[in-house]
Amino acid sequence: MREAVVFGASGQIGAALLPRLQASGWRVHAVSRRAPVATTQGAAGDAAAVHWLRGDLAHVGGLPAGVDAIFSCGPLDHFARWYAKGTVAAPRVVAFGSTSVSVKQASGDDAERALAARLAEAESRLWASAVAHGAAVTVLRPTLVYGAGRDATLSRIAALARRRGVFVLPHDARGLRQPVHVDDLAAAAEATIAAPAEVVGGRGYDLPGGESLAYRDMVLRVLAALDPPAALWTLPSPLFALAVRIARASGRLHGFGPQALARLREDLVFDAGMAQRDIGYAPRAFTPTAAMLAPPSDVPADGR
Repeated sequence: MREAVVFGASGQIGAALLPRLQASGWRVHAVSRRAPVATTQGAAGDAAAVHWLRGDLAHVGGLPAGVDAIFSCGPLDHFARWYAKGTVAAPRVVAFGSTSVSVKQASGDDAERALAARLAEAESRLWASAVAHGAAVTVLRPTLVYGAGRDATLSRIAALARRRGVFVLPHDARGLRQPVHVDDLAAAAEATIAAPAEVVGGRGYDLPGGESLAYRDMVLRVLAALDPPAALWTLPSPLFALAVRIARASGRLHGFGPQALARLREDLVFDAGMAQRDIGYAPRAFTPTAAMLAPPSDVPADGR
């Protein structure tokens, strides 16, 4: 029986990964700040149980000394610091990062550059720790995540549109995007563990969605998926920028600075070729439904 530790197990990617591991017969130690402190038993004789551990990468007890694989579905920098300590031995490690490591490294925003630097440093630390531990570590970098209603972009757009019946964009919001479904990311993590260690170890893979489309068209699909559907209003760019400044000054808009506004016009497109070749990555086209964009009633959005 294979055994795994999953950090961020109740997050949007972790929650999609757990049932896949269970279905494949893994015994899972699932770590989450909000997980029930209990062991989920299957039917009699079912070894594919989930042992929930309440905690995080800074404080968690009850982990085994060694497992077959470790999956990190939470903040990459925190995981890299934990993994460097060698607390749990594992020959295979899969950790989720972000394409922000390249998108935001030249940003004019200090916080965005700092984020990119943290991600880059975390990847470097993981590679170094992998050598020290004699393990094969793989980093998976998703683009815009959706599907669980808990992301900070598409589900946020859907929430604003539900409240107002409309969503507003600048008329030139035509930068290309590749939204990726959480279940495709979970499948990629499982496929990575199944791939030969010598192929995927020490590598990072960009994981875009299966379709590239203009930001405006992406938003239109989100609005059309709502029940009832919402309308899209477009404004001249100077007027939209003014409206954003007013909303930020009044405290009605957070986390959408000038750099984020500028990126609406930029293509953020990544090549899935390496992931397709090495792990058979085959993400779906962007066809959102209302359920994919609605947050679970008992779980706040976590931004992943």
